[in-house]
Amino acid sequence: MELGVLTAQPLGHMDRADAFDFLESLGVDAVELGTGGLIGAAHVDRNKLLTDEDARAKLRSELDERGLDICGFAVHDNPLHPDEERRERVDRETKETIELAAEFGVDRVITFSGLPAGAPGDSVPNWVTFPWPEEHAEARDYQWEVATEYWSDLGAYADDYGVDIAIEMHPNMLVYDPVGMVKLREATHERIGANLDPSHLWWQGIDIPKAIRYLAEHDAIHYVHAKDVRVYDSNAEIEGVFDNKDFDREEERAWMFRSVGYGHDEDAWRDIISTLRLVGYDDVLSIEWEDGLAEPTEGLEKAVDTLQRGILRKDADVDWVP
Repeated sequence: MELGVLTAQPLGHMDRADAFDFLESLGVDAVELGTGGLIGAAHVDRNKLLTDEDARAKLRSELDERGLDICGFAVHDNPLHPDEERRERVDRETKETIELAAEFGVDRVITFSGLPAGAPGDSVPNWVTFPWPEEHAEARDYQWEVATEYWSDLGAYADDYGVDIAIEMHPNMLVYDPVGMVKLREATHERIGANLDPSHLWWQGIDIPKAIRYLAEHDAIHYVHAKDVRVYDSNAEIEGVFDNKDFDREEERAWMFRSVGYGHDEDAWRDIISTLRLVGYDDVLSIEWEDGLAEPTEGLEKAVDTLQRGILRKDADVDWVP
């Protein structure tokens, strides 16, 4: 297993060369690069890379000089948004990111499932978490019809380029848990799979090793993020975990995203790493850093340090088995 970093959030304030130098100094193996959408494109110009061979050569050279690979291109957004102009823009950015991944020999892009409106003609995405009163069940069923059509087509598009689409299961998106992920995969295309981000599942009360096993049983793990979360019981036991207060109200929130190691201890992360190996995932673990209590570079340093001690890099030697 190797260690990657999504560069956009912690290092977006640096230019690309400085960001790559910093990651090299930490012993990171790979970078995940944002190409647009909600996370932006701090270190790459998607359109220029698609049209300019010199720009592609420059990026390859900067990576090679530091011993870094590209482990994924990220374009998180809502491709099912009810606003037609936004929906078409996101679709275009996603398809261009798929094309860019193929150009660089990268076999996955990372995004969200998206979230439609609750009915034709509505203008705001609608996250349905309970099927009653019955109009909510009707909205849910309509949304799945929209999603199934879109992701079937996009899965086929990605297949033409030999690229997987790793969907980050996230609240306020149609797919926010492993069961929904498998449902979408089975209804659409095998190129559609999970970006397993433990932080979005932990605060829903999901057991991560069990989620890994479930997704693996359906051959649905395309990628893994390393991001932590802390549930603060003193608040959660009063209002539950569906907390929608602004993120700058840290003391009042029921949960917060944290740097790896500051939400769950090393044993929890080693269990995740071991379970991933157990089910056959021996690929990149990519740090997605978000933490309102840490300075970005320091938080990233702490996350890298924690994971470097837990990652198993060498092939298992089973000769000792009697």
